[in-house]
Amino acid sequence: MDDRSPALPEPLEIVRGAWEGLPPLVVDPDAAANNRIITLNRSSPAHAAFDMMRTKLLRLLRENNWTSVAITSATPACGKTCIALNLAFSLANQRDCRTVLVDLDLRRPQVGKSLAIKNPGSIESFLKGDVGLRETFFRYGDNLAIAPNRQPVQYSAELLQSAVAAHSIEDMRQKIEPDVVLYDLPPMLSTDDVLAFLPNVDGVILIAASDQSTISEVDICEQTLREKTNVLGVVLNKSQYSHEQYGY
Repeated sequence: MDDRSPALPEPLEIVRGAWEGLPPLVVDPDAAANNRIITLNRSSPAHAAFDMMRTKLLRLLRENNWTSVAITSATPACGKTCIALNLAFSLANQRDCRTVLVDLDLRRPQVGKSLAIKNPGSIESFLKGDVGLRETFFRYGDNLAIAPNRQPVQYSAELLQSAVAAHSIEDMRQKIEPDVVLYDLPPMLSTDDVLAFLPNVDGVILIAASDQSTISEVDICEQTLREKTNVLGVVLNKSQYSHEQYGY
């Protein structure tokens, strides 16, 4: 009689199984095109700007052993969700990099709408620990997972800074071991959600919109962020000079 216990799965097999267990993401190409998600198929030469942004970001993260990045803006309508999605799909083209994008703009979720995702899950339920990865995340290819949100959340700041939300985020990171986690957060000057969630990230990318965001707004946000975390870059969006859009 053999009393030896069965061999436990290797950590790599566990992570691979967690990724493969996520439902596949079916992207509506028309919705993606209408919402300017250009890195999905690289048909527009403008994707090169996002690839450059991706490369600079990866270098910065690897040099500092960082993984988690918040993406926010000073005010609404600066295009932060568009930037977050384009950056996520650009990162997905880096085959040796596992990327996760989570829609944490809990008051006005846009990730699912931008991709026309059917039956998105509830980020609120996920953060509260009521549902797991398979009910929340979709897998695009082998190395990108996206968590859209189907409805606004009341008392979002309180949820984002709760211990149970931090535990849910950490549990996700342990199970699928992403190299980069992007969090699409609300505009800074509209709510206190960003400040509530900052302890969970290594750094922040701030989005400003040309001819919309004021220098004063950007300065206030950048100064506030620098007091709390690392500012990884300020991105000028909606500029007619595409080669000057991104700065780190």
